[in-house]
Amino acid sequence: MAKENTAILSLGEGKQTIELPIMSGSEGPDVIDIRALYPQSGLFTYDPGFVSTASSKSAITFIDGDEGVLLYRGYPIEQLATRCDFMEVCYLLLNGELPDSTQKNQFVTTVKNHTMLHEQLVKFFGGFRRDAHPMAVMVGVVGALSAFYHEAMDIADAIHREESAFRLIAKLPTITAMAYKYNIGQPFIYPHNDLGYTENFLYMMFATPAEKYVPNPIIARAMDRILILHADHEQNASTSTVRLAGSSGANPFACISAGIACLWGPAHGGANEACLNMLEEIGDISRINEYINRAKDKNDPFRLMGFGHRVYKNFDPRANLMRETCHEVLNELGLHNDRLFKLALELEKIALEDDYFISKKLYPNVDFYSGIVQRALGIPTSMFTSVFAMARTVGWVAQWNEMISDPEQKIGRPRQLYIGTPRRDMPKS
Repeated sequence: MAKENTAILSLGEGKQTIELPIMSGSEGPDVIDIRALYPQSGLFTYDPGFVSTASSKSAITFIDGDEGVLLYRGYPIEQLATRCDFMEVCYLLLNGELPDSTQKNQFVTTVKNHTMLHEQLVKFFGGFRRDAHPMAVMVGVVGALSAFYHEAMDIADAIHREESAFRLIAKLPTITAMAYKYNIGQPFIYPHNDLGYTENFLYMMFATPAEKYVPNPIIARAMDRILILHADHEQNASTSTVRLAGSSGANPFACISAGIACLWGPAHGGANEACLNMLEEIGDISRINEYINRAKDKNDPFRLMGFGHRVYKNFDPRANLMRETCHEVLNELGLHNDRLFKLALELEKIALEDDYFISKKLYPNVDFYSGIVQRALGIPTSMFTSVFAMARTVGWVAQWNEMISDPEQKIGRPRQLYIGTPRRDMPKS
C-alpha cells in the first residue's frame, strides 16, 4: 500500500512499481517529485516545453490561468497596479514584503545612485549600426556591464548580489533610452535624479537639449503601470532562461542579457510588437470582417495577435488594467480618432461580442493593450520589447537571486528522447 501523499508508478504488468512523493505548495496544483525516477527505473520523463514540469520551487509569483489570477508575493496584481508604484513593486519582488516609507526612500535613493553608465560603456553604443534593432543593442550592452564591476561579481556573496540587483534595475532605463536615442540619431540624455523612476525614463527617452521636457503625470502613471504589469510572470521562457544560465554560475549581467535575448522572440516579448504590425496589415476598419473571417479559417495562416494567452484560459487579469490605462491615455492625448486606435478599439469590440472568440476564450490580452498605449506615448514599435525587458529585469533578478540562494539548486541539465541513428561502426577499409 502506498504511503500517504505518494504516487505509484507502474512500469508494466508484473513489472516494477515505484513510489514517488507528492509535494504541495501554498497555492496551485500538487507536484510529483520524480527525482528518484531515473535512479530506480532507468527512465526519464518526456515533456516538450516543460509544460507539465515544475523546474523549481519559488515564492515570488503565482499564476492560476483557469481563474485569471496573478499574484506577486501573494498580492493580486489588480491591487498592486492601482495602489503601488513600480519602485514599491520592485522592493516587494526582491524582498518579499512591501516597504514602509523609510525602506522605500532608502531603496529609491540607492537606485538613483546607480542610474549613470560608465562613459566607456556609453561609447559601446557607437559600435552598433544606427539601424540595429534596439534589442540587439540591449543584449550587447547589458552583457557588457559585467566588464565594469569585477569587484562585486561573487554570486555566493549576498551583498554582491544585492549590488548587482540595484545596478541592473537602475541602469536598464538608461540603457533602454540610449538604445532609442542612438537609433534615431539624437544625443543621449543623461538621467535626472530629481525625477522618479518612470518619469526619469520618459525624460531620457523624449527630452532633447533644445527644449525643456516635463513628463505628463497621466502618461507617467500609464508607463508605471506597464512596468508593474510586466515585472514578473512566473517561470516563463525568458525567466527560465535566466535561471538556466544562472545555474552554471554565470554572472548576473550575462544571465539578464540571456533573458533579454529570449524575450526578443515574437512568441514571447515581441507579441505586442507583432500586434501593432497586425493592425498595420489590416489597415482600415472596413477590412476587419475580412480578417476576422480569415482568423476563423483553420486553413488560413493569418492569426489575430494579442488575443488569448497560453497560460490564461480565462481573461488575462493584466488586460483589464491595461485596457483601463489605454482609454485614460487616449482621452488625455485626444487620440480616439487616430486611424490605428479606431481600428484597435473596433477589433476589441468585435472580439468581446463574437461567439467564436467568446467560446474559445480569445479575449484581448495585455499585449494587445500595452502596444496601443506605448504607441500613444510616442514609443516606436521597435522599442516595445525593450520596454518589456526593462520592466521584467526586476523579476529576472529576483528569480535569479532566489535560485542562487536555493540549497537544492543544481546546474540545469534537461534530458532528451534520442531518435537518431543507433550506434554503428565505421566500415572497414
